[in-house]
Amino acid sequence: MSKLTDENRIDIYNKIKNGESPTYLSKQYAIGIDKIRYLVKLIDKHGYEILRTTKNRKLNSYEKKQIINRVLLGGETVLSVSIDEGLLGNGILFNWIKEYKKNCYNIVERKQGRPTMNKKESKPKKNETLEEENERLKKENLYLKAELEYSKRLRSVVQARKNPQQKKK
Repeated sequence: MSKLTDENRIDIYNKIKNGESPTYLSKQYAIGIDKIRYLVKLIDKHGYEILRTTKNRKLNSYEKKQIINRVLLGGETVLSVSIDEGLLGNGILFNWIKEYKKNCYNIVERKQGRPTMNKKESKPKKNETLEEENERLKKENLYLKAELEYSKRLRSVVQARKNPQQKKK
C-alpha cells in the first residue's frame, strides 16, 4: 500500500462501506484485493488515525519479539496480530518472522543510514622510488593479513555460537 496516499486509503474505505466491490476498487487503484480487505479491517479496528502517521513507527527488538511470539508460540494468525498491532501491512510481520527464523531465532537490528565506504586502495605515486614502493606494499600486505585474520576469527566465533543453538532444536 505504499503507493497510496492517505486520502486514497480513506476514499477506498468509504467506497467499500458504501457498497462498492473490492474487485472494482482493486482495478481502479491498481492494488490487490487482499490489501483492500486488510485496509478496511485496520481502519475498523484503529480508526483513521492509524493512517495519519507522519513517520513509520519504530519498534525495539523486545516489542518485535513479543509480536513474533504471539504468532509462533501463541498460535494467533499473522493477519490478526498485524491488525491488532496496527502494522500498515501484514507483509511486515511475515518478513519479521522469516528473518527471525533465518537468524536462528534471534532478533537482529539493522543499522540505519548508509553503509560506510570502504577504504580506497592506495595508488602508486608517479615519482615513487623502488624503496618507497616496497615499503608501501609491505604496509598494505600487513594490513591485508590482519584483516584476513580478523575475519577468520570472527567467522569461528559466529560458527561456535551457531552450533550450540542448532543442537538445542
